[in-house]
Amino acid sequence: MEQSGFVNLHLHTEYSLLDGACRIKELFPRIKELGQTAVAVTDHGNMYGAVEFWNEASANGIKPIIGCEVYVAPRSRHDKDGRTDSSPYHLVLLCENNEGYRNLVKLVSFASIEGFYNRPRVDRELLEKYHGRLICLSGCLAGEIPRKLLSGNYAAAKECALYYQGVFGRDNYFIEVQDHGIGDEKKILPLLYKLSRETGIPLAATNDCHYLRKTDSETQNILLCIQTGKTLGEPNGMSFETDEFYVKSADEMAALFKGHEEALANTVKIAERCDVEFEFGEIKLPKFTIEGVTDNEMYFRELCQKGLIERYGSSPPAEVTERMEYELSVITKMGYTDYFLIVWDFIRYARGHNVPVGPGRGSGAGSLCAYCIGITGIDPIKYKLLFERFLNPERVSMPDFDIDFCIEGRQSVKDYVVRKYGADKVSEIIAFDTLKARAAVRDVGRVMKLPYQLCDRVAKQIDPRDTLAQALKSSDELASLYRTDRQVRKLIDTALNLEGMPRHTSTHAAGVVISAVPLSDLVPLQKSDDTIITQYTMGVLESLGLLKMDFLGLRNLTIIRDTVNEIHRTEPDFDINAIPLDD
Repeated sequence: MEQSGFVNLHLHTEYSLLDGACRIKELFPRIKELGQTAVAVTDHGNMYGAVEFWNEASANGIKPIIGCEVYVAPRSRHDKDGRTDSSPYHLVLLCENNEGYRNLVKLVSFASIEGFYNRPRVDRELLEKYHGRLICLSGCLAGEIPRKLLSGNYAAAKECALYYQGVFGRDNYFIEVQDHGIGDEKKILPLLYKLSRETGIPLAATNDCHYLRKTDSETQNILLCIQTGKTLGEPNGMSFETDEFYVKSADEMAALFKGHEEALANTVKIAERCDVEFEFGEIKLPKFTIEGVTDNEMYFRELCQKGLIERYGSSPPAEVTERMEYELSVITKMGYTDYFLIVWDFIRYARGHNVPVGPGRGSGAGSLCAYCIGITGIDPIKYKLLFERFLNPERVSMPDFDIDFCIEGRQSVKDYVVRKYGADKVSEIIAFDTLKARAAVRDVGRVMKLPYQLCDRVAKQIDPRDTLAQALKSSDELASLYRTDRQVRKLIDTALNLEGMPRHTSTHAAGVVISAVPLSDLVPLQKSDDTIITQYTMGVLESLGLLKMDFLGLRNLTIIRDTVNEIHRTEPDFDINAIPLDD
């Protein structure tokens, strides 16, 4: 195995949606195979995969470099004129440390929330404000300097390079050189070398990695065709000009940049400087506040004791009081008092504003404290429910109350939480729609211009719940077609390469995250219609110690409420809660 004198600093994972085919799971075995010890993630305009990338790299003993290929607005991020502003420049930013990470999070968040125009865009104003401890590479052919050189304006390119060096600092700005065998690159490479010599700005050689191996270039082109609605070979289709956009070895890069070895050596130096650490498991709970209360633990205990008497009478059985003492000690020791009070508070708000709330579901129904303060409506003593399933000292992940609200009133409860904790500290959560087996087959078939009937026949053999691998096992007809028909084999093999790739983003149906500090200090955010959502999924947010709540909208609760209202017209004393559960 060669020992690498080069690090790939420009790479797109599957989170460069329908444009990157370097799957995070498969990337690191390939990096190891190449003898490389570090690699960067620089997805287009987002940080969706940053934590997953970091975890996977660390598990494989590879150094993760967290970055992003941002889009820079030609003027201000607020300018959105079709003629002038629809073609932003590319710029690669890499985090040197956690301060750099925080700055990148800010840039990526503002790019989406304020600068979005066809794609998320930063501008010079933002870069001047949030450049600290970020290392900047000047970008690919779509970068500002290459574009100025291609238009024949060397003086403007030089001025631009000096501007960026002024922003990021002498050691933090590099002129990026690439050679994928494209005519325009060959044309500007001598000019980029000249620029480096004249300004003293160092070079960094990169390959714009969109897939792992050279043989994956067709998969990449199919992915792009799915994104753009084109077919393979169609004019104006967005395919790459060559098949050189893969993860390259140090030897391959050395052959491309003979005589400019410092451009390769600099990638190793950059990698050595980059060190972002994520903090997992440390809970970042917001502090619960209510007028007149200074000691939350004491207040929580009083609420529980008051509820205990309401539920079990003035002298509750010893097993019940013992159970409550045990639960209280675990909850306070583990630092979850505020968590219980936050949930209690918004449920109390819902009930006080005539929004029906479910009786509780999942492991949370095992908590006697939750029952006593009205978070749940199920008696855990009567039904012998275990508190430990919900919370115990060994548990590493956050406890989780799934709360059902009437579907019509759910939004008003969310609005209350936003008012109470601040719009900058509450957000909805991203989810990813992935290419399922059936859709992958149909999409690939369309792109490859295969007969519709054939693709339809293959797709109908796949159970919607199955993966392609499962479908090949469970459907004899599909397995037979795969063995005997060359077109079907090609179709399925290609679909297998794409199955499970994230296709586009959506908003999680119920998840809301509540933070102690402004969320944009911790995680990248983006705009989805008029809603702000996190760029990290629910599981990632929990691993980072953020409080995630499920506000589930349940139509049944709305129907029950409307039914009870009807009954009250003739039977005003009717109480739905008085009906025995086994009736």
